[in-house]
Amino acid sequence: MKETPLSNCERLFLLRAIEEKKRLDGRQTYDYRNIRISFGTDYGCCMVELGKTRVLGQVSCELVSPKLNRATEGILFFNLELSQMAAPAFEPGRQSDLLVKLNRLLERCLRNSKCIDTESLCVVAGEKVWQIRVDLHLLNHDGNIIDAASIAAIVALCHFRRPDVSVQGDEITLYTPEERDPVPLSIHHMPICVSFAFFQQGTYLLVDPNEREERVMDGLLVIAMNKHREICTIQSSGGIMLLKDQVLRCSKIAGVKVAEITELILKALENEQKVRKEGGKFGFAESIANQRITAFKMEKAPIDTSDVEEKAEEIIAEAEPPSEVVSTPVLWTPGTAQIGEGVENSWGDLEDSEKEDDEGGGDEAIILDSIKMDTGVEVSDIGSQEMVFHHVGQAGLELLTSDAPIILSDSEEEEMIILEPDKNPKKIRTQTTSAKQEKAPSKKPVKRRKKKRAAN
Repeated sequence: MKETPLSNCERLFLLRAIEEKKRLDGRQTYDYRNIRISFGTDYGCCMVELGKTRVLGQVSCELVSPKLNRATEGILFFNLELSQMAAPAFEPGRQSDLLVKLNRLLERCLRNSKCIDTESLCVVAGEKVWQIRVDLHLLNHDGNIIDAASIAAIVALCHFRRPDVSVQGDEITLYTPEERDPVPLSIHHMPICVSFAFFQQGTYLLVDPNEREERVMDGLLVIAMNKHREICTIQSSGGIMLLKDQVLRCSKIAGVKVAEITELILKALENEQKVRKEGGKFGFAESIANQRITAFKMEKAPIDTSDVEEKAEEIIAEAEPPSEVVSTPVLWTPGTAQIGEGVENSWGDLEDSEKEDDEGGGDEAIILDSIKMDTGVEVSDIGSQEMVFHHVGQAGLELLTSDAPIILSDSEEEEMIILEPDKNPKKIRTQTTSAKQEKAPSKKPVKRRKKKRAAN
């Protein structure tokens, strides 16, 4: 999947902001993004966050045979992986030009600079040496991958501990961490890459470009340097011509930034080692900040409860006594009351409800009168007894008392249902004269038509 290109408006906006010495995230021209280093539970596992760019580093070791031309030196191997989890534009299973360039730059920065003593990795000359493998995984891409990867690689190597070995004759004994303490690697110096982005053919310069700034830049200069101001490697890409003064200026800026980052790395390693010795909790889960949503713990604050009673008595003594006001109940309607100030209770408006009931009774009388006019229903009031309608003929209704059985019938379907107070309902099919009178006229015109047709 190809990355989404920038529109012309975005490109012009970024370039104009750079000309005014402004950046989207509010940084100054030579400012780095926040660097955060966290360590895993195993030695040699770390995570480096450079702004939103996140790289996971893991170091592993193995006893292998040495190279023929270097029989007394160990082997260093670096591997950087760009997965689609970091950015959709990265294709899995295929080495892009960017990945090849980053791997070569890491090897020149860390292996060719001799930052690790490879001769200390030899166990038996010409037979067994340690192979140190550094795997770097890009978890999120927001620009300046090489700086974050170089920091993650050197931090993982400083944090790594290899198992201790002993040689007796031809036997090589490998000890577990429980038997003997693991041995750290011998590191001479800590080279760190610093990236500089150039715009408008080298007119403007930015340190630590993010992903959007990398899209509009004209060229990139990467300087790998240690805290002793020794340049380990320099790489320029983009096809721009740089003057000698520009390169010297970048090298001075890189020296300051490398010193700050090296101090941050040493402090992080010291704090992690201190926590391990004290037996505290460590790992990625413990390094999550408490302010995040994914944190499930809170810092405990000590509370002094020794003089709680004295403070409570002082507060009660200083407080004003409550006003002695006795509220009298207000009777709005019978059966209701109100105490204190507030809105009138609408539940006690019984007069309105009675009026509505009277109006409802009038409506029922009007409906019954209309039924009587249309269907010939005689309606009478029988006091406390219930009103029961009896179906008579087609549309006649007769009043019965509640003691008499209820008879319901249908004029067309000759089905009568007799409901008695103490018995189950029964269904009786009858045939009324009204139904016959309805069916008879419908058959006579048919017979007349047949006779007329026969006569014709």
